[in-house]
Amino acid sequence: MDLKDKVVLVTGSSRGIGLAIAKAFAQAGAKIVLNARQPIAQAVLAEFKTPVIDVSADVTEPAAVKELIAQIMAHFGQLDVVVNNAGINKDGLLNRMSEADFDRVLKTNLVGTFNVIRQALRPMYKQRSGCFINMASVVGLTGNIGQANYAASKAGVIGLTKSVAKEAALRNLRCNAIAPGMIATQMTQALSEKRQAEIAKQIPLKRFGQIEEVAQTAVFLAQNDYITGQVITVDGGLTMQ
Repeated sequence: MDLKDKVVLVTGSSRGIGLAIAKAFAQAGAKIVLNARQPIAQAVLAEFKTPVIDVSADVTEPAAVKELIAQIMAHFGQLDVVVNNAGINKDGLLNRMSEADFDRVLKTNLVGTFNVIRQALRPMYKQRSGCFINMASVVGLTGNIGQANYAASKAGVIGLTKSVAKEAALRNLRCNAIAPGMIATQMTQALSEKRQAEIAKQIPLKRFGQIEEVAQTAVFLAQNDYITGQVITVDGGLTMQ
């Protein structure tokens, strides 16, 4: 897919990986739709050199997602790439994890992704072109102590990705997932330096990834028209078989 003048929605794009992905698509010539629960700061919008709009919406609310897609179509008249990046974590050991924390993570990470795909499929089916890129995690492949809810949500995203890929292929649409490993973000920077060093030793490349490296992968998946139903790990070799 040539990304020039294509319309790209990135959910959860006020900062971090989501914002880096949006900027990478903009550099490739795409028009950008930023999204978060709250309005994006004007200073962030000013960083974009290609057309950009900000549509606030909570992806866990079906009505809000329906309005999100409607606003995109009203403004740009098309939707070509959807990056489902919105997500949260509420870590804790399973025997101490509340039902509310389990449900909230599943609702945001998995149900939110479903809500966006379901609404976006309608205009994209009519176009008979486009792709979805869902943010999973290596934790969805391996599990992790203290992240039962997060791992379950990301494993669900992987299953959803493969199912959407099979259905959407009937209309020439594609769907892939990216499974980042340890990426240098606000979330990982909250770890102590000692813990970060311990984790880095377990990674074959001996370092955390950069958000730009995840963003490059998203652009690649959008551009390659013959990749679908895949989970691309960006983890420095952490989960290699």
